[in-house]
Amino acid sequence: MTTRSRSLPWLCVATVAVAASCGDPGSSAAPSALGSDVRSIVAERNLSEADVQAAVQTYMPTGRHDDYYTFASGGHGGNIIVIGVPSMRILKYIAVFTPEPWQGYGYGDESGDVLKAGDRAGTTLTWADTHHPALSESGGDYDGRYLFIGDKANPRMAVIDLRDFMTKQIVASELLQSEHGAAFVTPDTDYVIETSQYPAPLGGRFAPLEQFDTEYRGAMIFWKFDKEKGRIVEDQSFAIELPPYMQDLADAGKKGSDGWVFCNSINTERAWGGILEGKPSLESGSTQNDMDYLHCINWRKAEQVAKAGKTETIAKMRVIRMQTAIDEGLLYLVPEPKSPHGVDITPDGEDIVVGGKLDTHCTVFSIAKIRALAEQKKFIGRDPYGIPILDFKESIRGQCEIGLGPLHTQFDGQGNAYTSVFIESVVAKWSLKDLKLIDKIDTHFNIGHLCAAEGDTVSPDGKYLIAMNKWALDRFAPVGPLLPQNFQLVDIGGQKMTRLYDMPIPLGEPHYAQMIKADKLKPIEVYSPIGTNPFHEGVDKDAVTAGKERIERKDDGVHVWMTTVRSHFTPDIVRVKEGDVVHLHVTNVEQAHDATHGLAIGSHNINLSLEPGKHSNVVFTAKRAGVYPFYCTEFCSALHLEMAGYLLVEPR
Repeated sequence: MTTRSRSLPWLCVATVAVAASCGDPGSSAAPSALGSDVRSIVAERNLSEADVQAAVQTYMPTGRHDDYYTFASGGHGGNIIVIGVPSMRILKYIAVFTPEPWQGYGYGDESGDVLKAGDRAGTTLTWADTHHPALSESGGDYDGRYLFIGDKANPRMAVIDLRDFMTKQIVASELLQSEHGAAFVTPDTDYVIETSQYPAPLGGRFAPLEQFDTEYRGAMIFWKFDKEKGRIVEDQSFAIELPPYMQDLADAGKKGSDGWVFCNSINTERAWGGILEGKPSLESGSTQNDMDYLHCINWRKAEQVAKAGKTETIAKMRVIRMQTAIDEGLLYLVPEPKSPHGVDITPDGEDIVVGGKLDTHCTVFSIAKIRALAEQKKFIGRDPYGIPILDFKESIRGQCEIGLGPLHTQFDGQGNAYTSVFIESVVAKWSLKDLKLIDKIDTHFNIGHLCAAEGDTVSPDGKYLIAMNKWALDRFAPVGPLLPQNFQLVDIGGQKMTRLYDMPIPLGEPHYAQMIKADKLKPIEVYSPIGTNPFHEGVDKDAVTAGKERIERKDDGVHVWMTTVRSHFTPDIVRVKEGDVVHLHVTNVEQAHDATHGLAIGSHNINLSLEPGKHSNVVFTAKRAGVYPFYCTEFCSALHLEMAGYLLVEPR
């Protein structure tokens, strides 16, 4: 770090900037006095000019909102991390595949049903490995309405409503046993794409590894999405069977290439390991070939094939079998450099940028060339499954030498691409037009994904980029051998990239993120009208209004219609018998923005978050006689501690 002299003449500009950004109308401090104080702080902390400039660029005064939201995968947390940019402040964790007590997600109400819909093979799942969030799009631009995320470990897809930042739907298919290329959306969010990674017999059946070539397969699922209802329509979804290569990331064409989707693959060797059986490891066995395969899929045509009924049902999913895909001209392969990972469509929809993990180039494929070769049936051969192979040299526009270990690429709308280079631990900036390297910036350390402002759209903003790094070895105060990740904010507005901020992420392992303009999102402040059930998209049939609270015994158990308001529950005493099934119908009847309440019942694993106007339904069995206090878990008023009651379970 560069040390400046104590005179610090450059601080005049920085001081004015700090004073302007603070903007406290009640302050009477003169700029000169502020400047003197700032000089002392800078000198005492041994800060450089670059340090202060970066601090000014990222500082967000209280009450001022960020320009962008970043939605990052929560990795093994099974959730989404919401980050403001440029402040890099964490705004929220969105619960997705795992229970989250503060949000009351999975602790009593209908959110438990959402989670249960994602159970697989009869197993209740309490963890996930979220990788790739995808914002909904209209015309290839983020529209700020929905967010999707997949689970690599337990193939599932989740729908998050960005009106209230809540997960509203999880769908799962036993067709796949793992996935990585998820989630990715088509330009108008007609479909949400989920692609397998590790080949397995489709539908979850067993077959020995010795039958790998014949019985193991991959697949790409096209989940049909209804934008008006905000839900995936399972019976209108379909899949395409793929060969047993390890399919990886995917991206959908846009503008002129809309209607196509492109997916990388590794392990064209079809290795499966077996170290203790005298065979090469999967790692070494899958890296023998100089080329792997880019999968090129005409999804518009596939949609028509599925509608025509040319499918086979496997694990309740309509599947276009691989031979049908070949016969109908839906699937083509193009060789790509060794062990590819990122596959990213340029904003104009004309090119595909592919990074090969064991290559030193970014390879730029021309979609127009690929389509022309496919239409002319100009093939150089077929793979072992009969899929047509297009010529590599005739499919590309060129290559850019950027360094060892290129992974993922983002764009700035000014004709530049930004690629993460894992082994070299840098971000490389290069020109899409002439395929020349422009700049590199170090990252700390081992960068994986990266995201730029609106960087996956037809109109990127080109202002900020986040390098998503692994293994923050010496960046932060030590916390033991399990290291935090490091998100580094980079200014890409000028000719040279500038690092602005290091942000530790105490969740492992975040993978990918998307950054959207804040003004595209329109989050609600309260649920209105009162009694809205966010999982039913309307006023719940059991919504309660003030004065209508009651307790009734019915054939299916005891029903309690309850309201919450600062600072009491009505009713605040609930009497039931041991063994009763209890149905709680709870409505927060307030509409003030800050009037969130909670409802926790001891020893029953019930914890609700009741935002203003929200209604929740809970069903549980009072299994054991006893006295169970319940109380509000949100600090709602001066009498918050008094907002409590009793569940009395009388012995039979």
